[in-house]
Amino acid sequence: MIKFDSASYSYTGSELLSDITLDIASGAFHFVTGPSGSGKTTFLKMCYGELRPNTGAVQIFDQDLGQMTRDDIASMRRKIGVIHQDCQFLDHLNIVDNIALPLSVSQQINPNSETQLKELLAWVGLTNRVNAMPPELSGGERQRVALARAVIMSPDIIIADEPTGNVDWEMSQRLLKLLIELNKMGKTVLLASHDLSLIRLAKSHVQARVLRISDKRIRIAGADL
Repeated sequence: MIKFDSASYSYTGSELLSDITLDIASGAFHFVTGPSGSGKTTFLKMCYGELRPNTGAVQIFDQDLGQMTRDDIASMRRKIGVIHQDCQFLDHLNIVDNIALPLSVSQQINPNSETQLKELLAWVGLTNRVNAMPPELSGGERQRVALARAVIMSPDIIIADEPTGNVDWEMSQRLLKLLIELNKMGKTVLLASHDLSLIRLAKSHVQARVLRISDKRIRIAGADL
């Protein structure tokens, strides 16, 4: 699915990630962890084509990111669902319309879309919030809307950047369960988190691999996590 080959990334001349070589296989579940500022978000952005490596190469779906045009990246991104830290929504649209935005932008609204949206709302437990507007949502509800929006296009890869960072433990477990369900359906999941309890919980349900970023490098963490 995603392959890093001696890839490095620098901000304003300062190297943040160095010489990353890594394969992310189809159907895998990966946690990405590390100290604040270590480069977790940068790594994830490289995984979905938002950032290109300064040196080395990143391949996504067997395409070299460095050689892809903006249109190529836009097309590729339809196969990747991303949950950002800030869960940005259009506040003048209700949650159903926000979830449906990827379908609207890609002109894929069809007669089955309404049924698909209802099923997604039930899956994330928000059937009773159909007409809610983004400012009315709690932190956990916002994250579940973001997850529904990320999977509306049936992507092959789900990338979540600290989706449980601002919710309580009960909601963290609920969100994790949804991501585990997606993984068991064959989706590749990349989840950035600093919560070791959440990582341990996931590893009791799926064969999750933990990628720890430190000192500009990524290593596979041991069983002590």
